[in-house]
Amino acid sequence: MDEVDRELALAQEESRRDHHFEHPHPRPSSDALPAVDEDAVAHHRRASNEIERVVTAASSASTSSADTRPDGLRSRSGVGISRVSTQRDLERHPTELSRIHTARSQHNATVGRSLSAATGRSSRSRKPLPAFGAGKPFPPPLPDQEEYVVEFDGHDDPYHAQNWPTSKKIATAAMLGYTTLTAAFTSSIFSAATGAVSEEFGVSTEVGILGVSLYVLGFAFGPTFWAPLSELKGRRLPLVISMFGFSIFCVACAVAKDLQTLLISRFFAGFFGACPLAVVAAVFSDMFDNSTRGVAITIFSMSVFSGPLLAPFIGGFIVMSYLGWRWTMYIAAIMGFVAFGFNIIFLQETYPPVILVEKAAELRRRTKNWGIHAKQEEIEVDFGELISKNFSRPMRLLFGEPIVTALSVYMAFIYGLLYLSLSSYGFVFQGVHGFNLGESGLAFFGMIIGQLIAGTVVLLMQPSYQRKLAANNGIPVPEWRLPVVISGGVAFAGGLFWFGWSGYNPNVHWIVPAASGILTGYGLMAIFLQALNYLVDAYLMFAASAIAGNTFLRSLCGAAFPLFAQYMFKGLGIQWACTLLGCVAVLLIPIPVLFYLYGHKIRAKSSFAPTGPLKPPSNNGTGDSSNGESPVEKQDSRIDHAAASNVPREQNTSRA
Repeated sequence: MDEVDRELALAQEESRRDHHFEHPHPRPSSDALPAVDEDAVAHHRRASNEIERVVTAASSASTSSADTRPDGLRSRSGVGISRVSTQRDLERHPTELSRIHTARSQHNATVGRSLSAATGRSSRSRKPLPAFGAGKPFPPPLPDQEEYVVEFDGHDDPYHAQNWPTSKKIATAAMLGYTTLTAAFTSSIFSAATGAVSEEFGVSTEVGILGVSLYVLGFAFGPTFWAPLSELKGRRLPLVISMFGFSIFCVACAVAKDLQTLLISRFFAGFFGACPLAVVAAVFSDMFDNSTRGVAITIFSMSVFSGPLLAPFIGGFIVMSYLGWRWTMYIAAIMGFVAFGFNIIFLQETYPPVILVEKAAELRRRTKNWGIHAKQEEIEVDFGELISKNFSRPMRLLFGEPIVTALSVYMAFIYGLLYLSLSSYGFVFQGVHGFNLGESGLAFFGMIIGQLIAGTVVLLMQPSYQRKLAANNGIPVPEWRLPVVISGGVAFAGGLFWFGWSGYNPNVHWIVPAASGILTGYGLMAIFLQALNYLVDAYLMFAASAIAGNTFLRSLCGAAFPLFAQYMFKGLGIQWACTLLGCVAVLLIPIPVLFYLYGHKIRAKSSFAPTGPLKPPSNNGTGDSSNGESPVEKQDSRIDHAAASNVPREQNTSRA
């Protein structure tokens, strides 16, 4: 008999004594837990200090109607469970407090919740209420459903993903990093096959490049499906389904008998492959607290942007070999099936609301109390709200918020050039220096080195950022992110000029244009990583919509830029085409500079991010709330500041 069963046995024994039921050999009940005298069972209680059992008025009224089971035990104790979180416990474990607030934020922001939360009615409440059936009257109201909502058992509950062993977190991160790398890798491995595909199907090179563009276009539309699914059903299900679909469509590409089959399959491979790009970062946020989350997200981002640069030389050597271009897709399919196998066997759920759903299901089975449930199970999906939160709101932010609009244009340009470089490097290293397909792809290692440098710089800045965050009562100031973006913008523009004016001349050694990738790679990673963090910090509860709009626009540019690369570099020449792109990059540098200087004023006028300027904390640790934002009050160093920053303003009333 485990500890929970012993508690149930003691609870039933005490309940029977209170209601004059005498059984010499009590057995554990599987029902709701009745009131227990704390002194009598103190030595049997669990370690949790937040659980207190009380008898409710509704349960007392139902006692007379309780049935008796064949084994002599009452089948329904009629007693509810009330979980009372004491102030003493919250002060002892501030991390638990921040997680409670985060869970409320996640629940309120999930698709389908706002309708029932605002009106208290089901989405089907306009229809006449059907009869109960079999001539039965409607039963009396149940006790308060909050009494039957499961929660995490303190800040160190092993069910919570942040409390997993470090080895398990690292293994999960490595597995999902490989999954993400596979999706990003497949986006560009096809670039080495465009010439062979064009020749086999008798089309122009630009039509062959559509295989790359349509895959990236799938990245634009995929997150609108996978992101809300991960909020409703958890992270594991979308990742497992998507990697299976991704692998199937990669096989379809490899065996395609005509061009239209190939292109359509590439689009759907991109649609399914977009899932890890949209969901894996959220998994890392589930697993890692604020002290380690920055490191995890940075490493994840490096895998996202290194994947497209690792693929060209592998694809080039495959296409040149006896295997042919179809094996570029077979390799992607094999990698996808490996990722699918890892995910379906080893991946466990990390999304806290869905973990509680699984916990509630286990408790229902073991206690036979059908009222036990998780908050996530109260959600009713509404199609109108689904469209609003996953298309309408991201578009309103994209075209109506100056910060989102400007940064999205900047990031879309950078992302477009990432895929345009798949063609531009071929012009320099194959056309000017005579490299073959595989050797030309090796030149991308300059950009990979630059990305590693940028990731290292961001990691080295994490301790300084954490100190500033703690000093500001856990309230992030988005503009802290922008100095790295500014430096990345300067480096990226410089790298484009360097590449153009050193790459067009065959008398200049090939290492010189290859080395320019260090600057462009650094700029690409620095801009992307910290600009996305800026959007998250600036919009908090609407960050998902802001990033969704940003992803949509940059994926469209990533799909479009490779299509005109051939015409631009042939028409203008390598040096002038790169000069044109470099000048556009220079014109975009003032965007992060302006936001660094005036971003707080712009946000103060926003209906989605009305934060205003944040003042330094006062001596009493309460901060300044005159601007309408209730700051998180000062807690000790154990608090998860990233979670605390998402506390809903109307609920942020904790006392230190």
